[in-house]
Amino acid sequence: MDGVEGARRRHGVLAVAQVAAVALVVALLGLLVWRVLHGSEGGALVAAIRAGERPAAPAFRLPVIWSRPALWPERARPALADGEVALAELRGTPVVLNFWASWCIPCREEAPHLAAAARAHRRDVAFLGLDVQDLTGDARGFLRKLRVPYPSVRDGGDRAYSAYGLTGVPETYYIDADGRIVAHAVGAVSRGELERDLHLLIGGAR
Repeated sequence: MDGVEGARRRHGVLAVAQVAAVALVVALLGLLVWRVLHGSEGGALVAAIRAGERPAAPAFRLPVIWSRPALWPERARPALADGEVALAELRGTPVVLNFWASWCIPCREEAPHLAAAARAHRRDVAFLGLDVQDLTGDARGFLRKLRVPYPSVRDGGDRAYSAYGLTGVPETYYIDADGRIVAHAVGAVSRGELERDLHLLIGGAR
């Protein structure tokens, strides 16, 4: 009898393990499908920008990790009020959206150019950093050390990263007052490149 009971228990444990294994496989497949779908959406977005189609910028609402509203146009500042920024709340204001991370050396190299451009265009454009694949403490340390003069939000997952079709950091998107992307830069931007794309952005908003 003990042998039969032991066999039943072993069979029960094996059945539970099999169910858990199947559940894990299903979850991993679901994650893979999600990544493929969202990755393809991001790739299509980047292709549309390159084709000059001015696609709508993917929406997000993300927590603020660095609040520096002084350089933002007055009409954009209420978007920072609740500790989060939703891109939709910035509609009516052109936005320079810069994806970055504290471990990224090119992000450090371009930071002074972004800061100078943000100061020069404070009345017209809201500069916004979006920290990805990073730790909040490290991100804040980066912002503090480099004295970044405009706000940053943080994506703790990879939803925004995928939606915008990033292949790495830094990358910068120029979003017009209607919420459409008019230009996109891969890699560290120079001050000259910033001014060129800002001219396109502000000119398109008028």
